[in-house]
Amino acid sequence: MATHKPLGKKIRLNKETKRNRRVPAWVMQRTARRFVRHPKRHHWRKGRLKK
Repeated sequence: MATHKPLGKKIRLNKETKRNRRVPAWVMQRTARRFVRHPKRHHWRKGRLKK
């Protein structure tokens, strides 16, 4: 990927980076472990981001 990215792409990548975290422990506790996986998790190599 290029070093100099367009601003729109930077913002999208930043959003995805922030979103790419596990479900907090307190949420799992509160919902009796119904939500264990985060539906929007992604691996940087296994799959591209949507535009």
